[in-house]
Amino acid sequence: MTQVRIAAVQHQMKPITIFDQFADQVSSYVRAARDWDSHFVLLPEMFTLQLLSFFPRKDPQTAIRLLHEFTDRYIELFQNLAQETDLYIIAGTHMVKTENDLMYNMSYLFHPDGKIDCQPKVHLTPYEKSAWLVQGGDEFKVFDTKHGKVAILICYDIEFPEAAKIVTDLGAKIIFCPSCTDDEHGFHRVRFSCHTRAIENQVYVVHTGTTGWLPNVQYMEGNYGEAAIIAPCDTPFPPQGIIAKGQANMESIIVGDIDLELLKKLPERGSVRTVQDRRPEIYRKYIQY
Repeated sequence: MTQVRIAAVQHQMKPITIFDQFADQVSSYVRAARDWDSHFVLLPEMFTLQLLSFFPRKDPQTAIRLLHEFTDRYIELFQNLAQETDLYIIAGTHMVKTENDLMYNMSYLFHPDGKIDCQPKVHLTPYEKSAWLVQGGDEFKVFDTKHGKVAILICYDIEFPEAAKIVTDLGAKIIFCPSCTDDEHGFHRVRFSCHTRAIENQVYVVHTGTTGWLPNVQYMEGNYGEAAIIAPCDTPFPPQGIIAKGQANMESIIVGDIDLELLKKLPERGSVRTVQDRRPEIYRKYIQY
């Protein structure tokens, strides 16, 4: 199948009192995506921090570790939803604690057949490293679905060209970018990076973020987000490379159709051929890590 329908959720961060309220909110998004005949649904980064709103306010390092209490329920919720709706669910990110008390900002891909894949966030923001003591992952993965290979680059990860090149070299044609930003500066850094990665690698990028206000959770009080389904800026696609986008800071879902066959035509018919026209033999003279 080359036609793929994708839904992206602008999740509203608002105070709740029990886990079931969170479950009802996200379940309604997923079932709506199913009713619109979607194949994938993307939720934002860090949206499970909404669960901290019914704890007494604590210092960030203590608070973030409280999320571990909900990991099993989070996994059970989305695994069941994926099977119920026959959808691939990129369930935002959740803070996961390992046996040796290390924290990772982890994205989960739930498959309709019950399979679960994970991608840790690799590049961490200063807040994640200093305030929450989160660890960065050390690998990028590409996941097989019946609609082709996909990858997940979490928020800040999309701002690094190397990350997108790695996953597209491994075959990903759709990059999902769940994000969480608290102001327009952060939002636009991620959004403009999504457009750039789509152009550089001639792939689709799906971006969404959190919205709303969460007053009881430090560093998550304000959220600025807007979802978009992004294509390379070339003649088969909309001129600005936007297949669908939402309205900033409103709780909503966007839905858009992508055609994977169009990507196959870009190497021969595109106005530019950024993948083939790379000059690594020159770049290697100047780039050192």
